[in-house]
Amino acid sequence: MASLRLSSLAARGVVASAVSRPSPVAVRGFSTSLTRRQNDPATSADSKKPTFAIASRLKDGRALALDVWSVFNAANLPQDCINLGQGYMNFPPPVWARDAAEEALRSVEGNHYAPAKGRLRLRKAIKQFYGTQFGKELDPETEIVVTSGANEGQYAAFTAFIEPGDEVIIFEPFFDQYLPSIAFHGGKCVYVPLHPSSEPAPNVKIGKQSWTIDFDELRRAVTPKTKMIVLNTPHNPVGKVFTRAELEGIAKIAEEHNLIVMSDEVYESLVFDGLEHVRIATLPGMWERTITVGSAGKLFAATGWRVGWLVGPPSLIGPTTAATTRIVFCSNTPMQEAAAAGLEQARERGFFEQQLAEYEERRGVLIDAFEKLELEYAWPEGSYFILLDISKVRWPKNYTFPATIEGRGRDFKASWFIANEIGVSSIPVSEFYCEEHVAIGENYARFAFCKDLDTLRRAGERLQRLREYLV
Repeated sequence: MASLRLSSLAARGVVASAVSRPSPVAVRGFSTSLTRRQNDPATSADSKKPTFAIASRLKDGRALALDVWSVFNAANLPQDCINLGQGYMNFPPPVWARDAAEEALRSVEGNHYAPAKGRLRLRKAIKQFYGTQFGKELDPETEIVVTSGANEGQYAAFTAFIEPGDEVIIFEPFFDQYLPSIAFHGGKCVYVPLHPSSEPAPNVKIGKQSWTIDFDELRRAVTPKTKMIVLNTPHNPVGKVFTRAELEGIAKIAEEHNLIVMSDEVYESLVFDGLEHVRIATLPGMWERTITVGSAGKLFAATGWRVGWLVGPPSLIGPTTAATTRIVFCSNTPMQEAAAAGLEQARERGFFEQQLAEYEERRGVLIDAFEKLELEYAWPEGSYFILLDISKVRWPKNYTFPATIEGRGRDFKASWFIANEIGVSSIPVSEFYCEEHVAIGENYARFAFCKDLDTLRRAGERLQRLREYLV
């Protein structure tokens, strides 16, 4: 291009206003030096102001580092950039669910505290929604707890069971909230990377099959300190749906070492190509050691509701309920009513079948765009994300990047360049790796297809302009 957009962004002060997030190594140095400065009156602008040491958990959990969502925030990108980075929808939840929230707001009870374990209507709706999918009928009093989003539910489970020094195995790339939630409780994350496949996906030219587990690596990750394995299927950001055989392998290891399994299944309704969503809790011996995570936000295109739930045996749900009671006390009442109405009516309305067909069509738009570009991607079996291999993207040697990008993976530069010069934003995948394995993530950017078809088509057309920057 004759004129690249970054210079105009700098002129508007966008680059200058961005706060730099250095590498994890630099973050440790930053947090240590900041703590020293805060406790050194000689370096304080006002020696009379109190100074306090920052808790080490913030450093261990990367909380002091500028996160990827802040770097690739709409405020830092061109105004007309199409946002396929963040996984939020640009269409509303179903009207019958929204009506239930409005009805609750018009009542007296609907504006007050819910029971700590969740409103009974919602817990009963969850029981009915799952039926016997867990191999049994659920007890809404002892085997279900409603939480303030799936993330808070997981945090409460870590609070209930993780002691300082306990190890928790997570698969890479991982949902970025796992790390701080574990670190804040003194736990240690042990990382097992999923491996990109070189095998072609069926019926396409460029796409590759889903990523795989190396079970030898998983077994080596288990130590006497291991307390839990965190599983995510369908997987964010890979789009992988774990097979029954893979889950049986994980279950065998969990049983051998008496481990809890946290099974994050928030994308349970988005499994494509006729594949089977297997709940690890249903495998022999696994119900008593598994916490299954669900989300109204993911089921009903309502991420702002912040309503999730956990399902499991009383021995796991009881302590987790005690923890969530002291973390948030209860989740908001009108949105619980909306979630309950959603679950009560979705099946009879054929909502999930229609939604799945719509997402398959949206997925197809991005896949077609990537196939035309002849850039490899991981075939998404579930969720609403696609990983695109951006290792062939090259930018001019004199291209200027903001301070927020320096010291981070190559994928951050590629994603920044694509967002600013092509006009489509994504999320660099190295953010979801530990330092040791970051090189795997540097080859990929995550694109979300939880957008309307028109938006996705416009994004696909823009992405074709990336050809001139490929090697």
